[in-house]
Amino acid sequence: MPTETFEFQVEARQLLQLMIHSIYSNKDVFLRELISNSSDALDKLRLAALRDDTLDADASDLRIEIETDKDARTLTVRDNGIGMSYDEVSRLIGTIANSGTAAFLKELREAQDTAGAEGLIGQFGVGFYASFMVADEVTLLTRHAGESQGTRWTSRGEGTYTLESVDDAPQGTSVTLHLKPADPENQLHDYTSAWKIKEIVKRYSDFITWPIRTATPTPPAAEKGDQEGDQEGDQGGGETGGDTGDAAVAAEPETLNSMKALWARSRDEVSDDEYHELYKHISHDWTNPLETIRLQAEGTFEYQALLFIPAQAPHDLFHRGHQRGVQLYVKRVFIMEDCEALLPPYLRFVKGVVDAQDLSLNVSREILQQDRQIQLMHRRLAKKVLSSVKDMMNSAPDRYATFWREFGAVLKEGLLTDSDNRDALLAVSSFATTHDESEPTTLERYVERMKDGQNDVYYMTGDSRQSIENSPHMEAFKARGIEVLLLTDPVDEVWVGAVAQYEGKSLRSVAKGEIDLGDGEEESADEDREKREKQNEAYADLLGWMSGHLGDDVKEVRLSSRLTVSAACVVSDAHDITPALENMYRAMGQEVPATKRILELNPDHLLVKGMNEGFTERADRTGLAETAELLHALAVLAEGGQPKDPARFVKLMAERLERTL
Repeated sequence: MPTETFEFQVEARQLLQLMIHSIYSNKDVFLRELISNSSDALDKLRLAALRDDTLDADASDLRIEIETDKDARTLTVRDNGIGMSYDEVSRLIGTIANSGTAAFLKELREAQDTAGAEGLIGQFGVGFYASFMVADEVTLLTRHAGESQGTRWTSRGEGTYTLESVDDAPQGTSVTLHLKPADPENQLHDYTSAWKIKEIVKRYSDFITWPIRTATPTPPAAEKGDQEGDQEGDQGGGETGGDTGDAAVAAEPETLNSMKALWARSRDEVSDDEYHELYKHISHDWTNPLETIRLQAEGTFEYQALLFIPAQAPHDLFHRGHQRGVQLYVKRVFIMEDCEALLPPYLRFVKGVVDAQDLSLNVSREILQQDRQIQLMHRRLAKKVLSSVKDMMNSAPDRYATFWREFGAVLKEGLLTDSDNRDALLAVSSFATTHDESEPTTLERYVERMKDGQNDVYYMTGDSRQSIENSPHMEAFKARGIEVLLLTDPVDEVWVGAVAQYEGKSLRSVAKGEIDLGDGEEESADEDREKREKQNEAYADLLGWMSGHLGDDVKEVRLSSRLTVSAACVVSDAHDITPALENMYRAMGQEVPATKRILELNPDHLLVKGMNEGFTERADRTGLAETAELLHALAVLAEGGQPKDPARFVKLMAERLERTL
């Protein structure tokens, strides 16, 4: 097949330009990403060979090799892993197939500080493109295991790349970087230097389970001797190569990484830095994790887990195609990159490794969903993560605050879906509250502050703190100093319907059902009840007439005990879904029958008193009917809704205002 030239996808081209202009101060990231890609390729070949005895591939000495040439200024990262086909190279390297790419590019451009920019690397699978930070040209040579023909990909990162089929490519993938000219004043970025390569591998890739080897010639090695030594060392596959037969050459393949599985070592043997680098390898995140969690289960079913809670949420956390990031191993053999069965969806932000001892190597996602041992691990791991969050809440409130800010919204999904862990989830949840604008509260602290005689935990859902605090539904609670939880995440509209109580206290919306908070501590319950009865009697005719006149729009018109300033508000019945939840269901394509709501009037408001007087004194109620419509529309507007007939509402309001001139 002749060489063909293609153009990069628009997003890929933009990303390349950002990489080429070196927005990252720590250029070492490119080598870490290439090594990680090679490690993944070796994992996939090992698994493929275990599952398919007929696979025509050599898996006897799987390794990663790094080769440098100071004179030619090239650096090559080579593996003998699974490799790629022609179509895979075209699909995976010519494009960036991710729904969040535009947002990633925008944030990449806007990152002002080094830490902010470096924190974005790898989040969208762009590790390969980091090569262009240090290279003028990149050549990739690859052959998929079991295939006879290879593929060469070449690009200078200027908008195009070439593809051609080749006949002599070895199994696996090699990436050769034609490095940019050396900077004599900055030797820290000399990527043809043996000490620099060793430093990067030791710092970032020491934990990788495959050997990372490099050939280090000892002067006065001739070029021919170097090549022979490298070839013999590669074929030997050992830590040291044999004699090349040239007395002037001593080229030895050197293994640069320890290859020790961190999860299999004791806590005393592993430093925090090693844990952090394992996390970065798994997650492709450049920042340290917020929390490291270790678990070792022994007995009839043994497994080890090393899990990490990131310090920041990925861009695609709420996207349908989000990758979970928990890898499954069996006796240290890689099985699955993204094992969804190990943790519930509301913990999808957790990264890490689970290594089981007794699972079959030939498993699929469907089999894992039904496997009893996987189900046991699923329950135990979820409980362990939640208990770790609880410990963080108690011992490190600043780190917990970061955790909740980044992952609180997704964690609350579990309140709806995981009834077994609902109490544990409630225990680690925090909510904005009227008690303190600067700090959220737990349900435990809310209950401790409840007033004498208060039996319910009150909450209100809405789009923002400001809209909730300005809602008419909050007036009586403000007047009496009763704390209300302010729930502004979209998921809050859903889970509150599934959680009925907390430690015997009912969770109750201030915008649903009838709420009677009393008129004050100085009045007895009997006096309060007598006052309500008199008001209901005095307004009975008006309420009945308005219920009939507005019957197409409201279920009932009644007096309110939750209003102290506003004339009216609309509330849902105790067991009805809220308008916001109706809209959410419709947005998801689910038809939901419209629910009539209740209009509540403030019997102490001058407008409502005037309407009642006018109702008893005038036979012509045309004006009163228009006032009733306006009052209902204003109540709907006050909670962020829209009148049923906006044009009629504007007309009636304009006429009323005109009469006041």
